[in-house]
Amino acid sequence: MRIISFNANGLRSAARKGFFDWFPAQDADLLCVQETKAQEHQLGGPDGLDKSFLPEGYRAFFRDATKKGYSGVAIYSRREPDEVRTALDWAPFDEEGRYIEARFGNLSVVSFYIPSGSSGELRQGFKFEVMDWLKPVLDGWLASGREYVLCGDWNIVRSALDIRNWKSNQKNSGCLPPERDWLNALCSDAAGDRCWVDTYRALHAEGQDYTWWSNRGAARAKDVGWRLDYQLATPGLAGTLRGCAIAREPRFSDHAPFTVDYAWELGR
Repeated sequence: MRIISFNANGLRSAARKGFFDWFPAQDADLLCVQETKAQEHQLGGPDGLDKSFLPEGYRAFFRDATKKGYSGVAIYSRREPDEVRTALDWAPFDEEGRYIEARFGNLSVVSFYIPSGSSGELRQGFKFEVMDWLKPVLDGWLASGREYVLCGDWNIVRSALDIRNWKSNQKNSGCLPPERDWLNALCSDAAGDRCWVDTYRALHAEGQDYTWWSNRGAARAKDVGWRLDYQLATPGLAGTLRGCAIAREPRFSDHAPFTVDYAWELGR
């Protein structure tokens, strides 16, 4: 099973840059998109999605933000899910289009878009609210007996390995100590076998790769980046990890697609 997570920073923009020319060649079973910035009807033709946004052999499912041109998540799948969920029953989060889940047998694949707090105190406060509210939801999923893969832009780095300029960003959203403590607690070895597995870090314990670069200061060319895009998996999937890749080129967005391969069959 191959899953790609990708913050498109506008699905129409990514498409114009060739994303849907690149994607079919990746042989992915699932694609989790964040920040679609387009409502589903804006991508459609008379019979559903325009073919330029729907590669042959895939089905697409969307959770749009109420506000046009903002946020939004999607899942593309080669197999028809048993069920698709688009709400976690907290309106401030749901209405921003930040969660969609596709279920296949005992496996759930989620596309998440955790808020950024970089625009100011108000949004940083909302980000902390989301973190506090989401923790028991994630704990419940861990205890449910289902297997989960949580794909998405979490807008948080875990450690100095995940950001080029560690010291200078300690007071910036995405690298704040309370944010890092929260994400690291989710993935803490101290929790034993009931913690989320950071798939990239499980495969590359000392890796220093990034998935997002600022559009300023030639950050991408200089590789001054942040690792913000994750696939967090339940412990039962840890032994199925076979490899991962970050596609820095071609450039479709300020984020790079992040691919993980699992020795797992959909529908198990």
